[in-house]
Amino acid sequence: MNDEQIPDDDGIQVEDVKAVRGEGRAELRALLRTQIAIGRSLREKPPAPKPPPPPGRRPGAWPTGTSPPGPPRDWQIPKPVWDAAARHYSNEEHRPDLPCDCGNCPEETR
Repeated sequence: MNDEQIPDDDGIQVEDVKAVRGEGRAELRALLRTQIAIGRSLREKPPAPKPPPPPGRRPGAWPTGTSPPGPPRDWQIPKPVWDAAARHYSNEEHRPDLPCDCGNCPEETR
């Protein structure tokens, strides 16, 4: 390697490499690993800072004057009505040619 192949601004010069080789392989490896780490740090962008929280709001809490939504409307339907609807759906899907026995269908469609 000569002086023309290594630019002046990369941090390693020919004399540096010769001196480190004279000290041993471990020193050369350490120097090259350090240079790789420096190159990676210049190439990788630091993580973006976290944006500040909105003013007047505690973390994890609902905004002042509001509350979480209540239970879904499905939970307010009584269990017998749910059971009848599920049975009606099952009858329509799996036994469409038989009369429905869900208890909610009119007599003429049973």
